[in-house]
Order: sequence, then C-alpha cells, then structure tokens
Amino acid sequence: MNSKTNLLTLADGQQMPQEGFGLYKVTGQQTISAAVASAYQAGYRLFDTAQLYQNEAEVGQALADLYVPREELFVTTKVAEENQGYQRTIASVKDSLHKLQLDYVNLLMIHWPIERAFFDSWQALIDLKKAGLTKSIGVSNFQMIHLQYLATQASELPVVNQIERHPRLNQAPLVKFDCEHGIVTQAWSPLGRGTILSNPVLRQIGDHHHKSPAQVVLRWHLQSGVAFIPKSVHQARIEQNIDIYDFELTADEMAKIDALNDFHRTGKEPALVYEYNKKW
Repeated sequence: MNSKTNLLTLADGQQMPQEGFGLYKVTGQQTISAAVASAYQAGYRLFDTAQLYQNEAEVGQALADLYVPREELFVTTKVAEENQGYQRTIASVKDSLHKLQLDYVNLLMIHWPIERAFFDSWQALIDLKKAGLTKSIGVSNFQMIHLQYLATQASELPVVNQIERHPRLNQAPLVKFDCEHGIVTQAWSPLGRGTILSNPVLRQIGDHHHKSPAQVVLRWHLQSGVAFIPKSVHQARIEQNIDIYDFELTADEMAKIDALNDFHRTGKEPALVYEYNKKW
C-alpha cells in the first residue's frame, strides 16, 4: 500500500485518496508551484484549497504546470462564508473553477455552517453536482447537530466532513457519527500545528518504529480510517509526511495516542466564524 493506491470509496462511489496535500496559508505562485510539484513527485494526488485561502488561481496554475492527466488529480475547494446562499454559491464556484483552470472539482464543500444560508447553500452544491461541476459534495467544520439538521430537508447528504482532528482533539464521537452515516471524516490540521510533536509518548513510539512523531501521528490517522491533509512547503517534510506506509502501530500504541486527547483546538478559526453561528 502507498499513498497513490490507498483510496477511500465515498458513499457516492467516487474514490478519494486517504492522504492529501493541504494548501491552507500557502501563498505566492513560486512557493505554491514548488510545493505542489514536490507533493506530486512524492506521491500526493489530492490537493485541498478553498475560496477563503485566496490561492485558488495559484493552485490552479501549479496543477496545470504538472502536465498530468486530469483524472490523476483529486482537487477540493470550499465555499467561503460570504459566498453562501444559493445564487452566490453557484457564482462563486464557477469563479473558483475559472481560477483553478478546471471544468470540475472532485470535491466541493461548504466551509463553515452558517444559519442564514444553511439549506440554500447545500441545495446549490447538489445542483452544481448535477451540472457536472463537482463529482462529490461535502461539508467542513460541521458538528453532529448541523448534520442532523441538514438531514431533515436535504435530498442528498455529504460524503465528507472535514474537521479539525489530531491527537489533542480526536473528535471520537463525531468520527463515529460520521462513519455510521456513510460520511468520511477528513482531518484538517492533522498534526495539531505542531503543538503535540514534542510529546514524549509520540517520541517513544516513533523511536520504536524509527519514525518521527509527525509520522506516528499521520499513521494514527491512517489506521483510524480517517482521511487527512498535512501541509508543508518544505520538500523534506512533504516527503516525510507521506513516508508512513512501511510500518504499523499496535493496538496499544493506538490507544496511547487516543489517550492524548485534551480537547485542545488550534488557531482562531472557530472564533472567526462565531458571528455566523450564534444561534447554533
């Protein structure tokens, strides 16, 4: 097994690489092009961007410069808060496709749940899928209550829920809920933005397998059945993050990593979206 052959089958039948390449906060054409080229060479085939990241055009150019068949790439983007609502979602996605230089994306997601356009935005994704502008539709940063509420009216449910997940925030109840409802959980910030990599438990496990703490964490995601999108702009780290297919964590090691959960969230993203979610 390797990154190119390790695929998850989504509820709609599309196959998605379990490990992908995140592009959050990666800016500048030269930097993005170099990172994408290094990632592709290392074996990544899933590339994750978003309208919020303001780098879709640069990502699109970097992917075009690879000169590889479109079917080799799995491209994801997400609809930003300010672009939600039926018509605005459709218009913004068409603009995203123009920037990405693509006829379709493989996965289109609502980036954050917001009450004012909750069902309208999702219906737009359903219709964009029917129009062939995306292969699959999903959500990002949805909790159980959002998914349950969506199910009360939606004719089609998400096949992916992208959430913050790492050993300090393992989100076990939500991962279980997603699995029970045919939704693949995909982890953003899978390494916790480095906040856990000095943990002695991870270091001990890594030393046993001759792997870094980061590789141990990514292997934990892999064996948990969760998709994950590490990011880096450094070639050595890009290669290291995908070099996780030649060892296996024991059940005891998995349990020790699970026990590191202390409900720690990284970054300020939840605070930024608070105004959109006051009534949830």
